[in-house]
Amino acid sequence: MKMKINCCLIGKGNVGSCLLELIEEKKEALKHYYDLEIGLIAIFEFDGALINQEGLDLSEIRKLGKDFRESQYWKSDITAIDYIPKLNLDICIETTPTNPKTGEPALSHIIKAIEHNIDVIASNKGPFYLKYKEIHKLANKNHCIVKYEATVASCVPTLSMKQNLLANEIISIRAILNGTSNYILSRMSSEGVDFSLALKEAQELGYAEADPTLDIEGYDAAGKIVILANEILHWDLTIDDVKINGISKITPQAIDLAKSDGFVIKHLAIAENNRLIVEPRIIEKDSPLNISGTLNVIEFQTKRAGPIVIMGRGAGGYEAASAILNDLVSIKLSRQKT
Repeated sequence: MKMKINCCLIGKGNVGSCLLELIEEKKEALKHYYDLEIGLIAIFEFDGALINQEGLDLSEIRKLGKDFRESQYWKSDITAIDYIPKLNLDICIETTPTNPKTGEPALSHIIKAIEHNIDVIASNKGPFYLKYKEIHKLANKNHCIVKYEATVASCVPTLSMKQNLLANEIISIRAILNGTSNYILSRMSSEGVDFSLALKEAQELGYAEADPTLDIEGYDAAGKIVILANEILHWDLTIDDVKINGISKITPQAIDLAKSDGFVIKHLAIAENNRLIVEPRIIEKDSPLNISGTLNVIEFQTKRAGPIVIMGRGAGGYEAASAILNDLVSIKLSRQKT
């Protein structure tokens, strides 16, 4: 059954712009394989929005690039929070930057959409490691679907593992969930450089922000392991429940000492024995968690089949956008069944 889904996008940054490209690129494939047509009727930014109830021309918007405000459909000084209820929306896509302390403005956008019976897809992890239970309670009450695969390891299918292992209970999780920290530790281990130099390299290559605190002190990974544990292990925790230690105090001497005994130091996010921990750990060199560079890796320990490991690029505009598009198709298929 062919279905047109009306969507809005909140945040036309790197992820949002990549999503526009993917939607246009996959337009015919989505129609052919899933009988799905995506009607993007609004794109919200901090100072206004592009709005066309008949559907925005994505090709035109992409050609305008950073000058998208010159479009005839641009309306200044309007906000997503005010217009979400006014539009004929099926899905609200939230891609604004994460506020680690409040989850805003994404949290308010998500709640507003659900209150008006609109399904939600998000790449913003803040709301889910702060208010996971409240969001799901409201979604269940209003019969809404909320998807957020992109919040953990981007396009690596981590959250969806729950559906793929329904008959095989996952009992614990160990993972590397922050590419910046992993890059720094990899450089320290392979080249013997100290922390400050490895961090500077990561910043120059675009792997680390100008203020890298959330990455190197473990808060980014902590938020992700909260979401994983709540989703996969059915826990009910927030980032305040995580024991967090960063990597800034690790020295080349500590790296060398671990290597001399056949080990490496990695910054692990762990969910086991009803505890959440993010901290540097010594692991064996041949461990599947010993990955280099900016990759992410997740090891699911299962009750009947031992460890199952997945890995891949856990950050990036196209990576997150592909996870969002996958969530969109998933919602369409779920709605089609009902």
